[in-house]
Amino acid sequence: MNELTNLAHRVLPAGHFGNFAADIAIVEGKGSHVWDADGNEYVDYLLGSGPMFLGHAHPEVTEAVMAQVPRGTTFFVNNPHGIHLAEAVVDALPCAEQARFLASGSEADMYAMRVVRAFRRREKILKFEGGYHGMSDHGLMSLSPKRPGNFPHPIPDSAGIPARVQDEVLVAPYNDADAAEALIEAHHDELAGVIVEPMQRLIPPVPGFLQRLRDATARFGIPLIFDEVVCGFRLGYSGGQGYYGVVPDLCTLGKIIGGGFPLAVVCGRADIMAHFDRAKVGDDGFLMQVGTLSGNPVAAVAGLTTLQVLKRPGAYDGVFDIGRRMMAGLNEIARRHGVPGQVVGEPIMFDFVFADGEIRNHRDMLRADTRISGHVNRHMRANGILKGEGKYYMSTAHTEADMDRTLTLFDEALARL
Repeated sequence: MNELTNLAHRVLPAGHFGNFAADIAIVEGKGSHVWDADGNEYVDYLLGSGPMFLGHAHPEVTEAVMAQVPRGTTFFVNNPHGIHLAEAVVDALPCAEQARFLASGSEADMYAMRVVRAFRRREKILKFEGGYHGMSDHGLMSLSPKRPGNFPHPIPDSAGIPARVQDEVLVAPYNDADAAEALIEAHHDELAGVIVEPMQRLIPPVPGFLQRLRDATARFGIPLIFDEVVCGFRLGYSGGQGYYGVVPDLCTLGKIIGGGFPLAVVCGRADIMAHFDRAKVGDDGFLMQVGTLSGNPVAAVAGLTTLQVLKRPGAYDGVFDIGRRMMAGLNEIARRHGVPGQVVGEPIMFDFVFADGEIRNHRDMLRADTRISGHVNRHMRANGILKGEGKYYMSTAHTEADMDRTLTLFDEALARL
């Protein structure tokens, strides 16, 4: 592995792809487990940052992909798999009347913000501090500010963002409906749209928050965008909008929708989606969108097969059951060791946050003791558990044995504090 790691540092900035630590390279995945280049086996809660909700190399998805590859991998024109996947999205999600394919969640969020600007003929976007909406200039406003500023002024989270972008974004605290409503009312004539993760990172919405956003935006005719790149088809077959019972005007999808391949979607109301159709809106209203690999047949058939599996009765029961029990186990272990903190999230995506008090938004998450979480994550990784710094992604492939192993190592890590 040292030779491979040294090569990575020579040819890659920081020695990695920009996603994860440079000292590990995964060579194989099967179900809920992966193996690195040194042959070490891990229970995988990273899941490729979420796409592998059915686990790695799911046999039905693999079979469908292998049947398509010899027939061609991309055509730059419509293909049957993509058309049927669009149909599945429209049938599944309450907000979806039409869908447009892209290749990444970042693209989907960027185009969602662009299409509401075209629809409303206004420029400002309201987002929520700590919300992740991809790598565009607007998406990287107040994603994870270490020294939060004053609402509603955004803070850029990357070098290279033009200063003027700060004038085009307003920022509100997540789960604070009063603050959001006040900003929407004060700026309704400037706003092109409001974008929100219905479940922001790990933080679920408090009761009534999403509905009040829906009511406030509808009152002024402002499109509400749900960024469901992460939670789409993860919280349930109807996504976060079905799980939480609030229907937006537009929705973005990624990760699960591609079945492990690059694919994303913008979907929603037909009158807004019409701006992708020059014949319906004319030159002035037309939003140009072209993507070489958008909706390619390999990704489309992988996504379509994934959705077919998830649509079956009881498809989500096992992952929710194990997730709930694992959340309860983490809380009980921490209580027994007298370690302050709590599990934050939903049964399909969560982590233990080492912080007292209620966790409702990004600033609450900043109270977490990252020294303890770093210690726990290192102990887990050294003993065969692969996860991100702040998240367990659950899959339908995870087993009770995976859960038991994880809880045992969490117990060990806290005992060694």
